[in-house]
Amino acid sequence: METYDVIVIGAGPVGENAADRARRGGLSVALIEAELVGGECSYWACMPSKTLLRPGAARAATTGIPGLPEPGPLDPAEVFAWRDRVTGEGDDQGQEDWLASVGITLIRGHGRLAGVRRVEVTAGELPEGVSTTRALEARRAVVVATGSVPVLPDIPGLAEASPWSSRDATAADAVPESLIVLGGGVVGCEMATAYADLGSHVTLIARGGLLGSVEPFAGAAVADSLRAAGVDVRTGTSVTRVERRGTTVTVTVGGGDEAQQVTAAEILVATGRTPRTADVGLESVGLDPATALAIDDTTAVLTARGDDAGGEAPWLYACGDVTGRAATTHQGKYQARVCGDVLAASFGEGDTGTGTATASVERVADAPPWSPLRATADHGAQTQVVFTRPQVAWVGLTRAEADAAGRDVDEVAVDLTSAAGAGVTHPDYAGRAHLLVDRERRVIVGATFVGPDAGEMLHAATIAIVGEVSMDRLWHAVPAFPTVSEVWLRLCETYGL
Repeated sequence: METYDVIVIGAGPVGENAADRARRGGLSVALIEAELVGGECSYWACMPSKTLLRPGAARAATTGIPGLPEPGPLDPAEVFAWRDRVTGEGDDQGQEDWLASVGITLIRGHGRLAGVRRVEVTAGELPEGVSTTRALEARRAVVVATGSVPVLPDIPGLAEASPWSSRDATAADAVPESLIVLGGGVVGCEMATAYADLGSHVTLIARGGLLGSVEPFAGAAVADSLRAAGVDVRTGTSVTRVERRGTTVTVTVGGGDEAQQVTAAEILVATGRTPRTADVGLESVGLDPATALAIDDTTAVLTARGDDAGGEAPWLYACGDVTGRAATTHQGKYQARVCGDVLAASFGEGDTGTGTATASVERVADAPPWSPLRATADHGAQTQVVFTRPQVAWVGLTRAEADAAGRDVDEVAVDLTSAAGAGVTHPDYAGRAHLLVDRERRVIVGATFVGPDAGEMLHAATIAIVGEVSMDRLWHAVPAFPTVSEVWLRLCETYGL
């Protein structure tokens, strides 16, 4: 039995952050990973997808600028080569070296719970004398940071058609002549954009509209832009059958007399993801392996068997996609920092593993809402950026969420072209800024920006929401001229200041 203070299952960005913060608190930490250290985001999601999107965005930013020659088509081979450099050619040695440098023990293999504070690791690198399974025990806590996996819809013929997953789309080394994208969420819209830029004829099929979790005007703007780029966007419709014959995939859309068929060389399924809780051993501690791991604001898992045994702190923690609470890398890393700090505060100050951390545990329990020991931003300040054209960025509540929560809000919306910086950025600049302001307290509770590089404008709104800065105070935050961020002045004016 190998023993550590903390065992973290999953070495993506979330698991790495939790492990690092716990280690900084003086705890011994083992980090378990079955694939590449750095996880989905580094090799198959955030980094490669945004790299694939960047050349097309740069080309669009210069197209139509007076005095500049019109740019030509992208070179897919060069784009893919850049993506490979950004993702380290699929080599995680640098990440492994960093873990060693900060004193975190990396264990390669598949980790799963085997009881309270116990973990089994199969496959991977095994110590001498161990043939199949390594047995580990955590003196203090186990952290589950296993992320999420794609959902494959139950559509006749889809599984047999060998569809692309998001990993296949970001790791491809050739551009298909044509591509069908199923799903109008973040992955579907981004990959439709990227592959249209690279020269593929793309058909995007969505049951509803695009980007259904954000304000409707944002999804409509992305749909218009995709259509202008040559993408066949079909919303409000469903796929009823998929069939692959040789190098051709045929998709049946709709049913009955209105059924239509769409053919392409490849099909990408981007219909969502689900927490990776299967085969993590949750049943060994009385948890359902088919559901997300519900956590409190300290990231402690609720209702895990063995919690609070002998007056001690909870022993099972989780952060990132596996909680079903936040589905972005940055929000998961935020939870991970909270998790690691909670563990360090509970057990890392003078505790020798003999149960002398009671005072530290009480300090964690008494921490205020905006302490580093609480993941309170999950409830009202989650951020998201979609790297389509135009970019879509939002933080906090949408109008639909505010209405569902019974929040009394005012809507404030202005065109980004009202800011002088828009006109000097591009002659065809277009975009929109939209705020939700609590009517009684006069503080922002939601913000959405749609336009070129809208993600770079988001953090000001995030700070205003987290800091509960009133619109009256924001009136005195003078934006520089001529910048696009001068739209904050227009928002204040539209609000009535």
